[in-house]
Amino acid sequence: MRRLLAALAALLLAAVGAVVLMAYVRGADARALEGVQSVEVLVVDEEIPAGTPADDLAEFVRTELVPAKTAVDGRVTDLDQLEGLVADVDLEPGEQLLAARFGDPAARQAEAGTVPVPDGMQEISVLLEPQRVVGGRLAAGDTVGVYLSIVFQDGTANTHAVQHQVLVTRVQGATTAAGAGDGAEATQDDGAAAEPPSASLMVTLAVVSRDAEQIVFGQEHGTLWLSLEPEGADTSGTQVLTQGNVYGEATPR
Repeated sequence: MRRLLAALAALLLAAVGAVVLMAYVRGADARALEGVQSVEVLVVDEEIPAGTPADDLAEFVRTELVPAKTAVDGRVTDLDQLEGLVADVDLEPGEQLLAARFGDPAARQAEAGTVPVPDGMQEISVLLEPQRVVGGRLAAGDTVGVYLSIVFQDGTANTHAVQHQVLVTRVQGATTAAGAGDGAEATQDDGAAAEPPSASLMVTLAVVSRDAEQIVFGQEHGTLWLSLEPEGADTSGTQVLTQGNVYGEATPR
């Protein structure tokens, strides 16, 4: 019984000691900040990888009270300030959360050579020679017209503009001038236009399923051409061109 009472007393003393120690530490912090203007800052608690949405930051940060003179300009005081943004760089534990380290996810993708796929759409890629993709001048974010030519088994052929204002989400492939090394820009140092790329380019498009079917059919059984078709381009008056009407009048479709 005495041993039990002694053990309980020891536990009680330990608990009291812990409470006293915590109170002392808090008091020391308060004394250290006494007479010093202090502010709350958000501090990174766990490493935050680049690309992390701001909506997911709550579990990675903590609030700290620091002297105002140590608070960094541009600091984030409320996670709502970062709504819709993502981390542009890796954030390390201990650093204050800064608005300048976050950016628009669409801009981040554009810098990486891609643009977001609109809701409800899917991506499909085609490998085309430079002359079929405006000499290789296409870039992510452009909109294009899709032209399909087919030669049938009986020898007849037709061409038609099957799609308009199709979003380009990515372009991969050669962008070098003739005779230049890998990675060279498609323009010369004096700003003059360089020779078009000599290799094929992979162009990725955002489409719905129906349009993807047309593109696949054209790639498998015919030939595709893409035109640079900016907003406001006149797309009227197109028709299915055949050997019978390519030189004459026909009813536009």
